[in-house]
Amino acid sequence: MGGVEDEEPALKRMKVSSKGLGGLSNGSCSVEPVGGSSSDLMARPLSSEGDGEVVGSRGVIKREEFVRIITKALYSLGYKKSGARLEEESGIPLHSTVVNLFMQQILDGHWDESIVTLNKIGLADENVLRAASFLILEQKFFELLDGEKVMDALKTLRTEITPLSTDSSRIRQLSSCMLSPCGQVGSSKRDIVQVRTRSKLLEELQNLLPPTVLIPEKRLEHLVEQALILQREACMFHNSLDREMSLYSDHHCGKTQIPSRTLQILEAHDDEVWYVQFSHNGKYLASASNDRSAIIWEVDMNGGVSMKHKLSGHLKSVSSVSWSPNDQELLTCGVEEAVRRWDVSTGKCLQVYEKNGPGLVSCAWFPSGKYILSGLSDKSICMWDLDGKEVDSWKGQRTLKISDLEITGDGEHFLSICKDNAILFFNKETKEERFIEEEQTITSFSLSKDSRFLLANLLNQEIHLWNIEGDPKLVGKYRSHKRSRFIVRSCFGGLKQSFIASGSEDSQYVAVGLHMAQELGGSSRGIAWSFWSC
Repeated sequence: MGGVEDEEPALKRMKVSSKGLGGLSNGSCSVEPVGGSSSDLMARPLSSEGDGEVVGSRGVIKREEFVRIITKALYSLGYKKSGARLEEESGIPLHSTVVNLFMQQILDGHWDESIVTLNKIGLADENVLRAASFLILEQKFFELLDGEKVMDALKTLRTEITPLSTDSSRIRQLSSCMLSPCGQVGSSKRDIVQVRTRSKLLEELQNLLPPTVLIPEKRLEHLVEQALILQREACMFHNSLDREMSLYSDHHCGKTQIPSRTLQILEAHDDEVWYVQFSHNGKYLASASNDRSAIIWEVDMNGGVSMKHKLSGHLKSVSSVSWSPNDQELLTCGVEEAVRRWDVSTGKCLQVYEKNGPGLVSCAWFPSGKYILSGLSDKSICMWDLDGKEVDSWKGQRTLKISDLEITGDGEHFLSICKDNAILFFNKETKEERFIEEEQTITSFSLSKDSRFLLANLLNQEIHLWNIEGDPKLVGKYRSHKRSRFIVRSCFGGLKQSFIASGSEDSQYVAVGLHMAQELGGSSRGIAWSFWSC
């Protein structure tokens, strides 16, 4: 794995043509990158026709277009004097004389004159000319109706609009407007006219006519946003909020945006820690241990962590925890024993869930917070209400003695490892079963917050990323973490879950993009974490 410094060029991640990763918020990842180099994606300089006709070092920005877009932005921001001064000083008008006349005629309602002027603009596309004429005459028709000039409106419809329109249904709609009684709610002629004001008509014409004739609204803002978004998408380590991006400098998150140094060591457990999970609001951290206890930790405003409650009562090791949707309660699961529900504020045990015979091996909350789900050692799955009443159960090969159990955000599906190399995707209402099958043994899995992606950790030291919308599709493979003795888990993390983090037995943190790998260091003992951007 080669080291890459912060000074690395910004554009590092290539986009993939596969649709499998369309929902990931920070770009895409794939087993194989799209062909072509980053330089192929950049605009190539155009040959300039004169030093004064272009601006910028690459010669791709035409001076006239640049000035006109700035002028348009000034007018849009309300700086009318500045806009007019820029037009005067540069000698580059925002619009031609004939276009200015056309716009004024539209606002004044001089429809016949505006049609004549429209034909003088010199539109090359006859279809655009016809469509623009139709919009203008349609507005004329509506305003004649609004002024109770029914015969003039009828004449306009028959002699001017109908010859232009190829949409007979639209002509019928306009004809029906003449028959609508003014007193009828929702269909009066005045209601119809109010659908489009003259200013709104001008906006529609602006979207229809070529941008060289009428510059689109907020064009400068759109270009700047495009530039910022491209910088953000090209940022390998992007993990900051959009409001932190600035126009004053190019955006680039260094590798320091990825956690890479130890801030605090939590040592309240007396044996191995098997599972940790932050609450949804990030205010608490829960840990489960081989010492038969779980701990609720509290995160202060500065990121410091302190113990809030130590939860004791399990007779066996605690294998997993699960936070309630509102973070007010916590489930803990003992190994083939029982599930306990705790009050986060007091640390009091509220309910114990257990069955005669089989022990419980996993736990999860339904999104409503009214029910919990648990896997049992007899490979079945059971659903309980909060008071401990068994609501439903699913017998058969539904789960293994592994503590991973997930419920989708809509509460309709649950996922569990049903065989050594398969994850069950089960609809609890329709009983439909789908499977995510691997060639290697699955040791653990994790579901994204939006329930669209799943990470599967395999015995062969690979992590597979699956898109589970519709038929499951394998869309990414990740390597470089080490696993030999422990169950290694992975999860989605970072801003908008745009990174993948994984445990590793080599005590190293690793950040991996599509074209590079970065060791970020780590502890000399214990299990460290690896990070991938996706």
